[in-house]
Amino acid sequence: MTDDHPYRQQKEITFVVPCYNSAEYMDHCIDSILHGRGDIEIIIVNDGSTKDDTAAKADEWAEKYPEIIKVIHQENKGHGGAVMAGLRAASGVYFKVVDSDDWLDPVALNLMLSKLRHFIHSGSPVDLVIANYVYEHTNTGTQKVIRYRHFLPQNRVFTWNEMGFSTPGQNILMHAATYRTQVLRDSGMDMPEHTFYVDNIFVYVPLPSVQTLYYLPVNLYRYFIGREDQSVNEKVQISRLDQQMRVTDIMIEAHKLPEGAGNRTLAGYMEQYLGLIMAASSTFALLEGTSKGLKMRKEMWEHVDRVDPLLKARLGLRQPLVLAANLPGPIGRRVSVALFRMAQRLYKFS
Repeated sequence: MTDDHPYRQQKEITFVVPCYNSAEYMDHCIDSILHGRGDIEIIIVNDGSTKDDTAAKADEWAEKYPEIIKVIHQENKGHGGAVMAGLRAASGVYFKVVDSDDWLDPVALNLMLSKLRHFIHSGSPVDLVIANYVYEHTNTGTQKVIRYRHFLPQNRVFTWNEMGFSTPGQNILMHAATYRTQVLRDSGMDMPEHTFYVDNIFVYVPLPSVQTLYYLPVNLYRYFIGREDQSVNEKVQISRLDQQMRVTDIMIEAHKLPEGAGNRTLAGYMEQYLGLIMAASSTFALLEGTSKGLKMRKEMWEHVDRVDPLLKARLGLRQPLVLAANLPGPIGRRVSVALFRMAQRLYKFS
């Protein structure tokens, strides 16, 4: 890279690893990222860990790889607060979050890094790079690969207008996404502290700021599922219904594209994604089973009507699960839960 290259003073990519009492498994995560060949940066965010030696482990990694690894020690702010701390400190052209209990496939990682390097040297890096991810179900010893074929063009730069139709299991989640860092910053994306499920904000709010995309069909991100305390565990999700609703409310507000970003294909994708999140929030409120949960559910749908009176109908047309999650009366609620269970078994999302 020449001295006058616009990205010469930046790392190629920043990987942010939020850690909260992660000593048992964070080493595997960080080691997997270090298999990447290139000018990478790893920022370990110790998010107020107190129950183990996460802080000491993070410092040991930084001492061993001072040119690659940085550590941020902060009081506990939750996953969103940790990611935002990493984003503020990032020096990479690209930005990717890797949760401390997950890991990256080394072959796929280096294929992606090679592609990012090509984009950077071209002087016009794409805004969002997407790769497959793998659900690693430890309880059953099974895997489920989430691919984007038939939805996204493969191995070439494209725009929103060239997207196909996605299935309910093909939303672009945090595990799949590698953003250009400046896109995230320019989008104004922020994530509330002490709130789970903010990864949906991360892959939703910045989308109107994305102009160019690239889909690399490799199985990069390995997403661990199996711990009882994991945020995607159903019992845990139900206990955190208020946080789920907080995220849903932010997404409802963000669903309208800003002036100048009026792309019908992108709008359709965002409405389909929002529909799935609202269907899940509505169903978890039913599973929570209290008057408080039903009140939050009612307020969520009223929020939709206030923001856009026609949105509920559009969501139902794009995503039948929205209608299934909003059936009236006691019988309708039981049917809603039964349909949720069917989707749960089909897509293995928790």
